[in-house]
Amino acid sequence: MPRDPEDRRAALSRSLEEVRARIDAAARAAGRDPAEVSLLAVTKTWPASDVAHLVDLGLAEFGENKEQEGAAKADELARLRPGAAVRWRIVGRLQRNKARHLARWAHAVDSVDSERLVDALDRAAGNARDAGERSGPLAVLVQVSLDDAPGRGGASIADVPALADRVAQSEHLSLDGVMTVAPQHADPAEAFATFAELAGRVVAAHPGATTLSAGMSGDLEAAIEHGSTCVRVGTALLGAR
Repeated sequence: MPRDPEDRRAALSRSLEEVRARIDAAARAAGRDPAEVSLLAVTKTWPASDVAHLVDLGLAEFGENKEQEGAAKADELARLRPGAAVRWRIVGRLQRNKARHLARWAHAVDSVDSERLVDALDRAAGNARDAGERSGPLAVLVQVSLDDAPGRGGASIADVPALADRVAQSEHLSLDGVMTVAPQHADPAEAFATFAELAGRVVAAHPGATTLSAGMSGDLEAAIEHGSTCVRVGTALLGAR
């Protein structure tokens, strides 16, 4: 049975207030300004109607795992909230053959982990600009694997500096920073400390790459303690899938 829109919006409002309170408390506990930490709502598998509610509640950045689902949702949201200034980010592993379509609608790819993907995205973003389908570069985060676990994506720590250089040298991409997911069954604080050290090296080489995307529903406090500037929240905001 369809959910009542007003009930759903009220539930999302409560969840958003709780998530923002957690971010605020974590930042203050770390001696940081809460304004330094942005919230990326991960809306994969959830309908565009939920995104519309979150837009009404003040959010503007949304993360999707799959290009096809994200493109369809972006189109539907444009009909539900015409003119809304939202930014769509791909946070899941991306196949190179999806780059051409993605460059038409996405603002950023947060899961870049290979030079071949960098090159494919650069070509796609250039073609999209030439065709008048986008007006600026495609923002990129280099995804870091902290445990080299197969299937989860991410470049190994040793490969990240060269990959960041490759993005920075690309004509149609913008290196915004780095992203990671804490390894399963590991201490997230230790993982995020390692990530922060690596991120510092990337920023030293590329001063504009200041985004540190780390922390999700279950570990955002540890990520913020270690310098995360963007937490990616799905379950705590939208509920269990």
